Parts: sequence; structure tokens; C-alpha cells
Amino acid sequence: MRTVLVVLFDRVQSLDVTGPVEVFAGAESAVPGSYAIRTAGLDGAPVRTSSGLTLVPDLALTDLADAPAPHTLLVPGGQGTRRPDPELLDWLREHGPHAQRLVSVCTGAILLAEAGLLDGRRATTHWAYCEELARDHPAIEVDPDPVYVRDGHVSTSAGVTSGIDLALALVEEDLGRATALTIARHLVVFLRRPGNQAQFSAQLAAQTAQREPLREVQQFITEHPGGDLSVESLAARAGFSPRHFARAFQAETGTPPGRYVDRVRLEHARRLLEDTADGVEEISRASGYGTPEAMRRAFVKALGTAPAEYRRRFRPAPDRLTR
Repeated sequence: MRTVLVVLFDRVQSLDVTGPVEVFAGAESAVPGSYAIRTAGLDGAPVRTSSGLTLVPDLALTDLADAPAPHTLLVPGGQGTRRPDPELLDWLREHGPHAQRLVSVCTGAILLAEAGLLDGRRATTHWAYCEELARDHPAIEVDPDPVYVRDGHVSTSAGVTSGIDLALALVEEDLGRATALTIARHLVVFLRRPGNQAQFSAQLAAQTAQREPLREVQQFITEHPGGDLSVESLAARAGFSPRHFARAFQAETGTPPGRYVDRVRLEHARRLLEDTADGVEEISRASGYGTPEAMRRAFVKALGTAPAEYRRRFRPAPDRLTR
């Protein structure tokens, strides 16, 4: 029996709590005796979430002074992490190191950081707070891109729904892929998002250009990843010289055109690998790589895995593709 203790506090993000709890509860239903889930607040009193819901903890954190350390200590995020209660930080500082597995969702990483539990580790949090986390805690290697990061027994995840992805990964580690897939199907989510998948799509990660010709080029890239997307071709479409186009595109989107194209093509290829039965050669052409070898190099560089392995790990079961 693995105990999962979820810390509650005022103005917590409700989905940061309920998402992972539903995953672990689903695992307990699928494999009885696998998890015992408890929630706890500082004094055990009801807490009000950032959306106005009221959550009633099972017990007070102070009641756990002499209890065995939990297997998994989960710290959610929310507006309440902005000015955390010093007593909560003291409790985390004292008890966090004894948990077999320490987990944060969204800005819960800020609480772990304030308690000194992320020093010397790689971590992530919601994209909007990564810069702040890195600035305020230079001893932490903050990675703003992944959905979640696992560093030893400490795991941190990005915004909100990524807590479900991380919880599914933890269940897969504990009980196997089949059980995790069963839970994912029950929750109507795909067991497929790798930890190093970007928090944003290429389009959301980049700014939208101000000038209409550049916005049209962004849209064209998205709709034609397999086309001629050289700087010269895109510049001609925008009516700019290649040099002026490259400067203007980076100035307005924050990303060089070549890098933007690379991200769109990688994202397109990932989707086809996950959602279709198309062959690798066909996908490489449709995504603008030309050859499977070129696509393989791009995947290894960006994701650390080859396309075939990516598909094996993250493509949903065949019956899901036909529904």
C-alpha cells in the first residue's frame, strides 16, 4: 500500500488536486490495495480553492507528526503559493525530505523551492512562473519547456493538466503500463504525453507577428509543413527581402524563421505518429523532412528518441484511433 498525501491550503488550484487524485483513485480501483489517498491542511479546516470551491481535508498536517512518512507527498499549486503560510513551509521543510517520492503540480514547485527541497535539482513549473522561479532560486536548474521533469525521487510538473500526465507516469512506474492506460481511457485522456513534450505548441510558444504579411506566413507554415519553407520562399511570400524577412520575423515572433519551421514540422510529425498508422517514410515527407533519416535526426536532437520508439511509447491503442 502506497500512501499518497496531498497538501491543501487556501487558494489552491482545484485541478492541481483533483486531477492527480482521480488518477491515483483510478489506480486503486483497478488494483485494490495499491494506494491510500489522504488530504491534509495545516489545521485540518476546510480550504477555499482559487475558483471558489471548498475542499475538506481528511486531517491536519500537525496530526502527522508521529506518522510514517508518506510514499508520495504531492504539493499542488495555485494563487496560495504567492504568499505561502510560513508554517506550511516549515512543515514541508521538515517532512518533505522523508517522503519516498516528492511531487509538485504547477506552482507547487514554488513551495518546494521556498522550503529548499529543489536546490541542486532540475525542475519545472507553469510557464508563466519559470523565469521567476529561476531568478529567485538560482540553485535550481529550471527548465521552462517540459510537461514534467523527474530528478531522482523529486518530480515537478507544469501547469494544471500536466499533473494528470505526471500522475499517470507515476502509476505506470508503480503498477505497469496496462494499468496506467486503463486509467487514461477512463479519464478520456491519452497515455502518450512524454515528460519532455513542450508545454506549448510551436504556434503558442511564439508570439503572433504584428504585421499581416508575417502573420500570414506563420499560418502558411502551420498549414504546409511539407512545403518549401526556406527563408527565401517565405520572404517572397511576405514581400520582403530574405535578410529583412529574417530580421522582422524574429523581432515580431521572438523566434528565427528556421527554428519556427523546425518546431512546426516536429509537432506535425509527432501528431501523425501518435494519431495515424501512416508509415515513417510517408510522415517524413508530409512533415517536410524529405527522408526518414532526416526526421530521425530531428527527433533524436529534440526529444532524445527515434520516431519509431516515440510511436511505440506514445501512440494510443489501435482501437482508440478508430473511434
